[in-house]
Amino acid sequence: MSFQFAQSSVTDEQRRRALRRHKAGVTALLILAAVIFLGCSWWQSQGPVPGWVGYVRAAAEAGMVGGLADWFAVTALFRHPLGLPIPHTALVPKKKDQLGDSLSGFVGENFLNPQLITEKVAQAEIPQRVGGWLAQPDNARTVSREVGTFTERAITAMDDDEAAALIQTHIVGRFAEPEWGPPAGTMLESLIRDGKTEPLIDSAITWAKERIYRSEFTIVNAIDERMPTWAPQFARELVGARVYREIVSFVEDVEADPQHEARESLRRFIAQLAQDLQSDPTMIARVEEIKSDIMGSAAVRQAGGTLWRAASEALVDAARDPESVLRRKVTEIAQEWGERIQTDEQLRASLDRRLTGAVRFLAENYSGEITAIISETVHQWDAEEASDKIELMVGKDLQFIRLNGTIVGALAGLAIYTVSTALFGA
Repeated sequence: MSFQFAQSSVTDEQRRRALRRHKAGVTALLILAAVIFLGCSWWQSQGPVPGWVGYVRAAAEAGMVGGLADWFAVTALFRHPLGLPIPHTALVPKKKDQLGDSLSGFVGENFLNPQLITEKVAQAEIPQRVGGWLAQPDNARTVSREVGTFTERAITAMDDDEAAALIQTHIVGRFAEPEWGPPAGTMLESLIRDGKTEPLIDSAITWAKERIYRSEFTIVNAIDERMPTWAPQFARELVGARVYREIVSFVEDVEADPQHEARESLRRFIAQLAQDLQSDPTMIARVEEIKSDIMGSAAVRQAGGTLWRAASEALVDAARDPESVLRRKVTEIAQEWGERIQTDEQLRASLDRRLTGAVRFLAENYSGEITAIISETVHQWDAEEASDKIELMVGKDLQFIRLNGTIVGALAGLAIYTVSTALFGA
């Protein structure tokens, strides 16, 4: 299976047109040299001619030979000249695999050499430069913008159903695996030891008092309705009001006295509850029933999708908004790190050691795999198309070899003819 290049881009078409123009110009010069040579040769065959004709004929002849030789050399790189299977021609198509291997070895020896690349990285002082760049407010905002763009793209690229299923399985579903009773009892016991349950007791008593204050009519009316029908009306009203005042007084006493027996009773109840949650099978089973009801509810079954939609929308909005807490925090962190790297020599040295260590590790362990990509890619190229692509890249410059061959050949032929004439005559 051969590697196929993409369709020629506009740039390739421009290169192709430029290559054709250069080829046409150099070929025209070669044809001109041939015409001059033939013209001079015909003139000399007609009889005596001026002396300068020999010089022109020699220059044109040598230029024609030089141009033809260089045309053959340039053409032989990419194809067989005139379609003839001459040995050692069409070198690029035939030798592309060796070229890829050589290029791979060159890159490995001169660019991915562990010692060389480590020295270059150390000399570059990358942490110092990165720190200086990050310390600039505009650059820190650029980092924040790019982080926001990456975050937005990463989130929007995720499949909503898969993300919801992942959250449902690995987050929500995890809550159903262990028994809830023992961990809840242990946590409650720890809260009791740390005195964290006292505010809960205070809040419960305050809540009860406020409820009683708002329920005076309800309490009094309920007591009145339960009095014997034969009791006088004033007696019923008196009993109801008296009971309500006693209830209010009791609750106010409980609220005011930290050591009230009712408070102690609540504390004993909470402590016993903590123990029962950890060791009482009946209580543990009851909690498990509650857990099953909760985890089986529609709200919990859909919690993964709900959590993902809320989290993803919030993250995308934060990633897009330059003034969001997320973006501003990233900007602050980037600038702070830049300033720290610049001022903290130990941090800078640590980053430099880690960077050079990572580069050395990659070069020592993976340089072969990296350079192998070059040779493997070249091996997969289609030979003819690869040759065409390479010719498009360098062919225009190679036409100057043909041009120089024609001109230098003409000058050399002229010089040789001049020396020969001076030594031996016409």
